[in-house]
Amino acid sequence: MQNHVQLEIIYCNKIHAIQWDNFLQQTNSSSFYHPFGWKEINENSLGHQTFYLAALDNGVFVGILPLVYVKSRLFGKILCSMPFLNYGGPCVTNHEAEKLLLNEACSLVERYNMDYLEIRGLNIIDKDLPLSENKVSLTLELDSDPNILWNAFKSKHRTNIRRVYKNNVSVKSGGLDLLDDFYEILSESWHSLGTPIYNKSYFRDILETFQNKIRIYIAYYKATPIASALNGHHKDTIEGMWAGSILKYRKLQPNYVLYWEMMKDGCENGYKHFHLGRSTIESTGETFKKKWNAVPTQLYWQYYLGRKKEIPQLNVSNPKFVLAIKIWRKLPVKLTRLIGPIFANKIP
Repeated sequence: MQNHVQLEIIYCNKIHAIQWDNFLQQTNSSSFYHPFGWKEINENSLGHQTFYLAALDNGVFVGILPLVYVKSRLFGKILCSMPFLNYGGPCVTNHEAEKLLLNEACSLVERYNMDYLEIRGLNIIDKDLPLSENKVSLTLELDSDPNILWNAFKSKHRTNIRRVYKNNVSVKSGGLDLLDDFYEILSESWHSLGTPIYNKSYFRDILETFQNKIRIYIAYYKATPIASALNGHHKDTIEGMWAGSILKYRKLQPNYVLYWEMMKDGCENGYKHFHLGRSTIESTGETFKKKWNAVPTQLYWQYYLGRKKEIPQLNVSNPKFVLAIKIWRKLPVKLTRLIGPIFANKIP
């Protein structure tokens, strides 16, 4: 007689952190956005309630699903995996665990009368759920010899990189020591885009939580910081998370040198894949990343609708936000740094 596996779902807390992270190391579908450290960051830095679900088989982890509850008067009550990041979703060893985790997440939407559940993943987890396919992740395959990458670029692309070096642009990498320069650049960059910025303490908490798994890169024009990026590292993969440049220096095109230095570092330190970050399909960001021979991977954003009866449109192309973006761009940068977190913390 065949024995049927009986799984249980638990809500994880600090005592499960080691077991959670050990499971991620054994699971191919895990990413930098899944470690347990994000739970406290979302709770302590951003003030959100979290539900970190795990599926267990006789006490052994066979699946996890990190969820963050983002609620505001402006955007509603949203349960997301993972908000503020490129993607998330369940990591499982079998379909039954994935199904149970999804069912539990949907039950939370009903229990808390939420607007919807949003799961940002690399795979479709339920073909019956509403789906958005507007985002892609651009991935570059690295090589232990950076010259392999360099020689594969088009000659015009190599010329562009050399030209930026000749214009006195250089790159430095580090950790907390570069946080001030990183935040200065990112806040000015996001201001020019009309996007609210997180508090600097959010990025500090990320750097302190993940330590040597986080790297900041700063491009300098002579001694002036003009472009920056923050990357996470998980197993053999680099995750491009946040990047920006100062508007008045964009004519120097510092990102050509910034991205090349990050790729070269990745090659020399044994990484195999570089996710260059999330992009909207057919955007200028996607076009730039493709110049590096990066290949788009579809991101699947799936929804379980609660109080809301249609897929949400929380993006800059939504006409509802056009006026707000215009107003934000006119505010002083110092003011947007002060009030930005009030809004940024609520936009998943």
